[in-house]
Amino acid sequence: MRRRLVQLPVAASVLGLALTVAAPAAAEARTPQTAAAVTVHLTVTGPDGAVYDKDLKTTGHTVSAATGGEHKCDGTNNGANSSAGATPTAALDDAAQAADFTWDGTWYASYEDYFVTTIDGDAQTADAYWNISVNGEATSVGGCQHKLSAGDDVAFTWTAM
Repeated sequence: MRRRLVQLPVAASVLGLALTVAAPAAAEARTPQTAAAVTVHLTVTGPDGAVYDKDLKTTGHTVSAATGGEHKCDGTNNGANSSAGATPTAALDDAAQAADFTWDGTWYASYEDYFVTTIDGDAQTADAYWNISVNGEATSVGGCQHKLSAGDDVAFTWTAM
């Protein structure tokens, strides 16, 4: 019995030391990486002309749409990229805050992405929608999944069907 009491404090000390060493490493593994901001050129063109047309410094971040709610939008959505970065929808969100216009979208949990439905009061209709393109090409994934690079030309354009 005496032997057990001596070993218990030693075992507890070793366990405590192991947890002290392992805890910071485990915490670092769970901490998401913060992506560096990039500068892109964002153009938002509605049915009545330009809503926004400027260079914009942006990064992937949590965005909030009036009806779509608040969600992560950093390029890692739906496993699209292994690291976070700026996205078209995050850039739109930054521009809306900077230039005081609104946007909205429907959140699709199965894609972890928004379908942008309204910008500056112009809502999609049966005849037109908001198209997202990067460097002149329509994105093949949603605006929270497409990771941007510095210098990209990003456009949200009111598009007739």
